[in-house]
Amino acid sequence: MPQRLSPNDAVELLKSENVFSLGRMAHERRLEMHPHERVTYIVDRNINYTNVCVSGCKFCAFFRAPGDPEGYVLTKDELAQKVRETVELGGYQILLQGGMHPDLELDFYEDMLSFLKSEFPSVAVHGFSPTEIAYLGEATGLGVPEVIRRLVAAGLDSIPGGGAEILTDRMREKVSPRKCSTDAWLDVMREAHKQGLKTTATMMFGQGETLEERIEHLDRLRKVQDETGGFTAFIPWTFQPENTRNPMPEASSDAYLKTLAVSRLYLDNIPNVQASWVTQGPLVGQLALFWGANDFGSTMIEENVVAAAGVHFRLPENKLRRLVASAGFTPCRRTMDYSLLE
Repeated sequence: MPQRLSPNDAVELLKSENVFSLGRMAHERRLEMHPHERVTYIVDRNINYTNVCVSGCKFCAFFRAPGDPEGYVLTKDELAQKVRETVELGGYQILLQGGMHPDLELDFYEDMLSFLKSEFPSVAVHGFSPTEIAYLGEATGLGVPEVIRRLVAAGLDSIPGGGAEILTDRMREKVSPRKCSTDAWLDVMREAHKQGLKTTATMMFGQGETLEERIEHLDRLRKVQDETGGFTAFIPWTFQPENTRNPMPEASSDAYLKTLAVSRLYLDNIPNVQASWVTQGPLVGQLALFWGANDFGSTMIEENVVAAAGVHFRLPENKLRRLVASAGFTPCRRTMDYSLLE
């Protein structure tokens, strides 16, 4: 096992190493952890059951405030149609996320999950970010453990790592002050892992945070993983500024690849790192496979949040497989917990 990086080591790597030297180090680590030519991916659809949210995050171009005429909540028929299309395209999971909707009670979520499981029992539900769960725990007065217990009983299979952004309270106060704190986000994940759920972890960077704050984010995740072992993968991506209330230049591909590489080196206890072709495009996504990533994410049959910020990359499964193969790897379908399906 290589010596574990300290936060200061990681910051120094970002400051002193160039993108190519970091790529070499990260790819070596990736091959140590995954000594094969497989690159995994999943066939799923990102379904946003509502766009109504009280958070008002500066980085989000997707949400609508309560009462906005463009706000929506999907009906069961609309939800079923989207899942049915997903299954017809070979999908076997849905990423189900929305916003902090003030008028939806916990029984709405339980009913939605029960409906999905009754209609599509073979489709996994990877749903509800820690911010949504923390909001429900507070709004209902039930607390996070009971909310998770009830969602799992209704059909929730796993939890995505959305709403992390940058896990420092300075940045959360700056860009998403109505969302849960860093500690609260991490506590949702601890509790989910305690109840036997697997989850992913994410980082959206390039919002004005310091390099030290990016590493603090990674360090907080690594400490939770040391405790629980419940994170299956880490997915970093760059903030997309178009149409948001946080106008600033998008982080460069150089910054993306360097941050990706240091993430692979620092997160020695999270087994998988995912390339973000959804924000970077297919070609930088291919490069990511040599900068520490061993997973190509999802086919993203539908994606709305990044698209609302003006980014519209799409990859049908056959094209995704060709991209992975042309980079010199073997594409392989997986489940959320990285069980191989081929």
